[in-house]
Amino acid sequence: MSADVRATAARVIGAVIGGLSLNQVLPEKLNDVSERDRALLQQLSYGTLRQSPRLQAILKQLLDKPLRDKDRDVQGLLLCGLYQLDSTRVPDHAAVAATVDATRALKKHWAKGMTNAVLRRYLREREQLTQALDEAAAASHPAWLFQKILAQWPAAAAAIIDANNQQPPMTLRVNRGQASRDDYISSLKGHGIAAKAGCLSKHAIQLAVPIDVWDLPEFSAGRVSVQDEAAQMAALLLQAGAGERVLDACAAPGGKTCHILELQPELAELVAMDIDELRLQKVSENLQRLNLKATLITGDAASPPAALEPASFDRILVDAPCSASGVIRRHPDVKLLRRESDIAPLANQQLCILRGLWPLLKTGGTLLYATCSILDEENSQVIQRFLTEEGDAALSGTEMAGSESVTSGRQLLPSSGGTDGLFYATLKKAG
Repeated sequence: MSADVRATAARVIGAVIGGLSLNQVLPEKLNDVSERDRALLQQLSYGTLRQSPRLQAILKQLLDKPLRDKDRDVQGLLLCGLYQLDSTRVPDHAAVAATVDATRALKKHWAKGMTNAVLRRYLREREQLTQALDEAAAASHPAWLFQKILAQWPAAAAAIIDANNQQPPMTLRVNRGQASRDDYISSLKGHGIAAKAGCLSKHAIQLAVPIDVWDLPEFSAGRVSVQDEAAQMAALLLQAGAGERVLDACAAPGGKTCHILELQPELAELVAMDIDELRLQKVSENLQRLNLKATLITGDAASPPAALEPASFDRILVDAPCSASGVIRRHPDVKLLRRESDIAPLANQQLCILRGLWPLLKTGGTLLYATCSILDEENSQVIQRFLTEEGDAALSGTEMAGSESVTSGRQLLPSSGGTDGLFYATLKKAG
């Protein structure tokens, strides 16, 4: 018997409030509901989390006292109810009734009356409650991130914030070894799937409406992959040449690894490394689907395994762990999970990774540093710190249409042409 979809969404949201990522929780919960309810579960989970700072601030006004930690599922249900009233086409009376009814599925019968009262009061006092919100909450952003965006991107702040609150497009990467972009767009249209060419990557296709990957023509045969256009720029900027040895140092789940191999099938070797052995399995699965080969190694980029010899790579890609502040629209749980206090440790980790990998690069070689962050502390500042330490490291020009020039690289913003927000910097190793 399938679970109540709103109760399931409440459990997902409650788990994220408790500190788990959406990727940790949602895939398993999708199996708890009927196939016809899965799209609704995703909409309720993603939509509620996208609006969570705003909805939490409203809920705080509606509750006499905070809910207990053990009742995070009830908090999730209330937030989900507010989201439905605020941002969906579900009639108000139906949204209230279905949300109240979900308290039974949660086995929180005591919450039935409270849930009904909270949602009905919101309908009566919506305008007053909304007017009481501060600027950050009204923009559905945590205060610390809202202020950083305003300070670091004053001209683009409104567009970034708006983009962060939207559902992102589904973007594909055509495997150029199997098909041209134009041919695949024609194939999509032949299957009744509306699509257009991307604006940055010559291999990118943007769908008008997201669909299940297995409904894509010849997806299983490796003709196409799902990858945001900003992320596709990594392999294009790396410019790996025939006969070269390449390291993708933080490789999972393998989108960039596979793209490098698609662009340059005559590499001497591509080594894909990741610290997480389970996530490295995803790299293996992607390579297999695309009929590509790479050497997979489990290891910490900050302290590479001895099997990776010094000065043995012509090119290194560092897609460093980061705040994910540039991909919030794809990972709305970042709004709840990320803290301002996380940024400095992340920047130090990024610097340690650069230090650990630099000895592996040959003289004259290229290292491409990338993050999915829009924060200067993780981007230009990290590169500047590294350049002051390494006398043989030099910043090389990085050209990328549609990007912003920053101190030590190029920045794509989530407001730019429908792409995610990624930072790129190219470093050369002098002789």
